[in-house]
Amino acid sequence: MQLFGAIPYPQGMKESTHTITSLDGSSIAVRRLLPVSAGTQPGAQRAAVWAFGGGFFSGSVDVCVRVAAELAEMSQTQIFAVDYRLAPENPFPKAVEDMYATIVWLQANASSFNVDPSRIVVVGQSAGGGLAAGTALMARDKGLEPPLAGQILKYPMLDDRTTIDESSPLWKHLSWTVEFNDMAWNAYLGAERNDENVSPYAAPARVRDVSRLPRTFIDAGGLDLFRDENVAYAARLAAANVDVEFHLYPGVPHGYDGMAMQIRVTKEANANLSRFLSRV
Repeated sequence: MQLFGAIPYPQGMKESTHTITSLDGSSIAVRRLLPVSAGTQPGAQRAAVWAFGGGFFSGSVDVCVRVAAELAEMSQTQIFAVDYRLAPENPFPKAVEDMYATIVWLQANASSFNVDPSRIVVVGQSAGGGLAAGTALMARDKGLEPPLAGQILKYPMLDDRTTIDESSPLWKHLSWTVEFNDMAWNAYLGAERNDENVSPYAAPARVRDVSRLPRTFIDAGGLDLFRDENVAYAARLAAANVDVEFHLYPGVPHGYDGMAMQIRVTKEANANLSRFLSRV
């Protein structure tokens, strides 16, 4: 939390909170973040539906709002940050349904926010990246129209089967450890974890067909527990002829951009993400 608190909050950022109905009828909060210049641009604009990280069981928009606001400011994009429900009290599929419901709501109310419904992307980091990937799969399978314009997955949590042995060279560098990872997946999936029928909306690495997904941006650190699953997912997307941009940053761990905001690799990663988003 101190890391997020160190991120400067952009001046002039306008916030509003909206209550929407999720797929099961529950009410959830969505916070709109509108950069100053984005609010003065003519015509309908792009928007991003954003999921915070926290292993599915921790975090909130309040805790992570500076991360979302920074993305809004550097990309000049409206962000709709979803206060999705947390495990274990709300296990799968609650969180991914909250994300999908937000996209449906935003498309239905696009004109009220000066949003182009064909220019909506889904964004997330860590567990939020896994939720973003699961949401993109759900949107594809449900025939969302217009379809998502993109998915941005920052060091996403994609595979409940991921683990490494203590003998791995990665072990001593892990900021998100195998123990944390086990705790998170167990909270989210419970007894279903590692079952052969785990839903790809929960663990997107499980999906058999990755075709017809939107343009995709993925990045990861070379010292991240999720490195190999992220590389594998990007490769599968490319093999399925999905437009994918992938960045692997050597020598940095999971969550590197929140730990060291002023280092070269973080600035490079932010620039790459902003450039991708600007093309939506």
